[in-house]
Amino acid sequence: MRTVRKLIYRAVIRQVGMVALAFSALFFFIDFVEEVRKLGKGGYTTLDAMMTCLYMQGAHFYDIFPISLLIGAIIALARLAQTSEFTILRTGGLGPERALGLLTVLGLLAAGMTVALGNWLLPWTEHQLSLHKSLFGAQQGLSLGTGGTWLREQRQAPDGRHTITVNVGSATSDKVLGDVRIFEFDSSGRLLRRVSAEAAQIEPLNAPNTGSVWHLTQVKETRWTATDRISDEAVQRGEPFVAESQLDTMAWESGLTPLVVAASVLPPDTMSAYALWHYTLHLASNAQAAQRYESEFWKKVFYPVVCLVMVALALPFAYLHARSGGMSLKIFGGIMLGISFVLANHIASHLGLLHDWQPWLAAATPSLFYLLLAMSAFAWLVRYR
Repeated sequence: MRTVRKLIYRAVIRQVGMVALAFSALFFFIDFVEEVRKLGKGGYTTLDAMMTCLYMQGAHFYDIFPISLLIGAIIALARLAQTSEFTILRTGGLGPERALGLLTVLGLLAAGMTVALGNWLLPWTEHQLSLHKSLFGAQQGLSLGTGGTWLREQRQAPDGRHTITVNVGSATSDKVLGDVRIFEFDSSGRLLRRVSAEAAQIEPLNAPNTGSVWHLTQVKETRWTATDRISDEAVQRGEPFVAESQLDTMAWESGLTPLVVAASVLPPDTMSAYALWHYTLHLASNAQAAQRYESEFWKKVFYPVVCLVMVALALPFAYLHARSGGMSLKIFGGIMLGISFVLANHIASHLGLLHDWQPWLAAATPSLFYLLLAMSAFAWLVRYR
């Protein structure tokens, strides 16, 4: 049994590695062609472009790994069937249950690798990519859209609970922000304070998960006095209701942790499952829409199941008869089936957002449907072919 396992695993892993390497080389070439247009801007060199493309391979590899697993497994198993090696293994005692068990173990190993890629390698490469881009000016920074990104927190004050709303217009990394605006409202929703800054450097507090210190530069602060606190004497003296001041620097303490700040500026698909879950809780506690991040969280949770689906879709190809002809067409059909699963997986998440479906249901339905389809095809081939 050990020899059979080694034969199948070696064939599948070799083909998967070759397919993944081919896809990675293709994406590296496409990214490099795109980065060549930026050469010479802000000291951006060819080596910097190559480093940028190298860091981008983390996200690409995470996306292409399941489809590489499918294509590599189909090619390996189809070749074993075409050379009659798998037929010999079947006559030697390799039953359908054992074959399914062998590939299930391989799928579980691939799922574990996907978890490591999505929760450690991908966030690390995106962090390194943002730091690398921050060296070459704002045009290389993170894209936050035309309206930037918004954060909100609640604070307890002597006169009630205050709401702090923060708008970040741009970011060169997850800890270096630009065009920062801070608005403070009282318990009645009246604006009390506005702070505008050209840039902010985020530094965590000494105690973990307790908040952060924002080191603001080129600060303009505006304070409004609530109308119910203005005395008649102050009105008679002509005291202003608005006080403005300008500072070169300001240290502003916030209850927003660096993890929450990073989650607000990073794309959701590049965040780890823990960061998505933590940020979803923050949004829900501050009455903000969290469905997009909930959908991305459940999509990342069920993403390792995709590897099991891909292996299950490839298994029936080991039971096809090569002598009946049309093997290349059958392999092409299996690859198209796997690509249709990837498309259905992406479409289901968008449909879930549009129709307000349960995020976990939208993330799990395509995987369960295609897994059932693959197992049905496998059972039919074993029984009738």
